[in-house]
Amino acid sequence: MSHTFTPLASVRVDPRTARVHEEGWQSWSPSGSYGLDTAPHRPTNDNWATVCYRPGRTVPAATFQGEGLLALDAGDGSPVRLWAAADPALAVPSIRLTSSGGHAEVSADGPVKEFSYTGDHGIQGALADWAEGLNLAAPRPAPTVWCSWYEYFTAVTEDDIHENLGAMDTLGLPVDVVQIDDGYQSALGDWLTLSERFRSRESIAEAIRSHGRRPGIWTAPYLVAPHSDLADRHPDWLVRDGDGAPLHAGRNWSHDLYVLDTTHPDAAAYLTDVYATLRAEGYDYFKIDFLYAGALDGARHTEADALSAYRDGISLIRAAIGDDAYLLGCGAPMLPSTGLFDAMRVSPDTAPHRRPEADDYSQPGQEPAEFTGVGRQWQHGRLWINDPDCLMARPQVETRERWAAHVEATGGLMASSDRLLSLDPWGVDTTRRLLSSGGAA
Repeated sequence: MSHTFTPLASVRVDPRTARVHEEGWQSWSPSGSYGLDTAPHRPTNDNWATVCYRPGRTVPAATFQGEGLLALDAGDGSPVRLWAAADPALAVPSIRLTSSGGHAEVSADGPVKEFSYTGDHGIQGALADWAEGLNLAAPRPAPTVWCSWYEYFTAVTEDDIHENLGAMDTLGLPVDVVQIDDGYQSALGDWLTLSERFRSRESIAEAIRSHGRRPGIWTAPYLVAPHSDLADRHPDWLVRDGDGAPLHAGRNWSHDLYVLDTTHPDAAAYLTDVYATLRAEGYDYFKIDFLYAGALDGARHTEADALSAYRDGISLIRAAIGDDAYLLGCGAPMLPSTGLFDAMRVSPDTAPHRRPEADDYSQPGQEPAEFTGVGRQWQHGRLWINDPDCLMARPQVETRERWAAHVEATGGLMASSDRLLSLDPWGVDTTRRLLSSGGAA
């Protein structure tokens, strides 16, 4: 798909000190500020370009590109200038900047508005000022969380949940929510069918509540595995590509990913039933993940554009779980998600290691999570509660002290993701301190 870029501004800059902020498309897309002589982070393979960046928006060399939002500090003491989507709920244009000979040229492939900022806090201040101008409702504080993912990944068992639930009591950790992550379900899309490692969602939720904590659960509502019962029984519920085949949303978990078409009334009814069932079982904290898939272009049951279909799907989930449930987004298109979530992952996944695979800053690793988490700090408390991703404090985690300091400094959602009985004294003390610093009333 080709995109025509219209010039917006020519700005005199100091090439030595000017900086430009690129806002990435979704949670995992690199976002942050760069010097004009710095090469911004780009995808290193086609699959990650689909799963972690904005599909179909290849960026030319020596070009900065923000998805719906780009800011420039000219480095000469003049006001920071910012260009933003005119209405990010409807359209998110790509905004480009190139520089040469002491001038920066800014262009966009859709409607944008320009803002200037004269305060003392540079690019972050300009971004925060723009966010405050959206006049969104103040987000609710986030509860403190224990999450199964970064210790057990998809191999988590029901017994693992029970063990850590007891360890929270033994160690006196102030955990509000115990969140069961990926691995309890039989397949992506078959959310109410348990894997062989789980016996009963209801009994786990009851056990969590009996310990004075709240049950939480992970889903990826727009994803469907090709081998799932849903894909087999209801192929008409899938978004299609131009050839009529199921739309390919990339690969993960060693298989292709299909997309649920929530504009199909039967698919929408199914998704409503999934979340209403989980809510009735006692789950009131929902992490919904890989949301980029819901905003992919494709053929849907209705003529709804991709962003409208995405937002309507999230609204459907909110209606099913109720306004009192806590909703955390992840892997989500950022600007189209404003006003829909209580909290939002604002970086790629962290990891027990620092460097990401192939040095791609959309991939798991502490360095890319810190880079984009810092770059999006302006969103915290304005668009939602920022989720910097989980604390990992066990001894095996590389540079665990530095990662803990980053999580603590964000002031955002505080979540632990260790096997709690594996923590040494430093890990226990650090986990207790960070959890004690957050949490909803």
